[in-house]
Amino acid sequence: MAVRKLPVGIQDFEGLIKDGYVYADKTEYIYHLVHEGKPYFLSRPRRFGKSLLLSTLKAYWEGKKELFAGLAIEKLEQENPDVWKPYPVFYFDFNSANYWQQGALEEALHIQLKRWEKKYALNAEQLSLGERFQNLLIAAMEKTGLRCVVLVDEYDKPFLDVMDNPELKEHNKHVFKGFFSTLKSFDAYIRFIFMTGVTELFRLSMSGDLNQLNDISLNEKYACLCGITESEMISCFDQEIEMLAQRRKLSRTDCLNEIKRQYDGYHFSPNSPGVYNPYSLLKCFFSQDFGSYWFETGTPTFLVKKIRDTLFDIRKFTDGTLYASEGMLKGYTGDSSGPVPWLYQTGYLTISDYDVKDRIYTLSFPNEEVKYGFLGSLLSSYVPKAAT
Repeated sequence: MAVRKLPVGIQDFEGLIKDGYVYADKTEYIYHLVHEGKPYFLSRPRRFGKSLLLSTLKAYWEGKKELFAGLAIEKLEQENPDVWKPYPVFYFDFNSANYWQQGALEEALHIQLKRWEKKYALNAEQLSLGERFQNLLIAAMEKTGLRCVVLVDEYDKPFLDVMDNPELKEHNKHVFKGFFSTLKSFDAYIRFIFMTGVTELFRLSMSGDLNQLNDISLNEKYACLCGITESEMISCFDQEIEMLAQRRKLSRTDCLNEIKRQYDGYHFSPNSPGVYNPYSLLKCFFSQDFGSYWFETGTPTFLVKKIRDTLFDIRKFTDGTLYASEGMLKGYTGDSSGPVPWLYQTGYLTISDYDVKDRIYTLSFPNEEVKYGFLGSLLSSYVPKAAT
């Protein structure tokens, strides 16, 4: 069997398609998003495919029809005479910079605006960042005759990077609010908005500045927008499953059961199918081994400290008594003393049950990778190392 190219760490849709990587087709979801609404927000854990999703939306709005050949959206759009027009796209990527220094967020915005100002022949660096963005939206619509598309990837990184610096966190939040309030006041110039992040706490603490966004984080229809379902895994990665089973000397059934035990189990809506962690799944197929790939990419030091500081009863993690309201999962403002919203939003906990009458969620670890990795982190924090 020839080894295929697996998109481990690949976040660019155009490069993924052109370079022949395996792609789990999510374009049917994109079709519904662009035809059924305009301003969206989606919260998902790190390394869950958010950047690839936004890159796919970027390619769609830029009219790159050739990239979607053979994908679901090609057939869905075949009767649409207005599709594949090259809309002006403003894609803000907050992944690449670190924001530990004063002014880092302003500099990141300045760099992106300067690039677009060159494209639209604007010279407005003497204006505020928000005014420069407004001028760009006007210029882009006047030049193309089409309203603008705004995509914002990992909006909350400028805040999460500086969680231990309250003053800088508030400063970055103020800058962010002042800049992106344009999304609401310049609605006539905007065709589509999609914003992603790990957490919802800062988005929801920005008063009315971003409250027009349609939060689909717990929406059943879009629960599988990021991540890989079991049916997608079997149809897209059948070859890799067979190779893994042979390498680990397992039957196909036992191999599938082990993959499920390690990496499945995320639920982002009470009645949705479970989804596999895409990063861990791809790394498992690439490495041909059942490793703790997602957990090892980021240690939950802050969360472990929060659990200890709040005297949280850690038995709740495994006894089925960890409950949360929808308000806890969606309306967290950062003032809560408990770690549960953080644990859910960052992917260490997921929905395992739902009481329809009382609208209460039961949360648990999604899979073995997260369970034993997290409990191991707690153990090393709670239990002193033995003296040598």
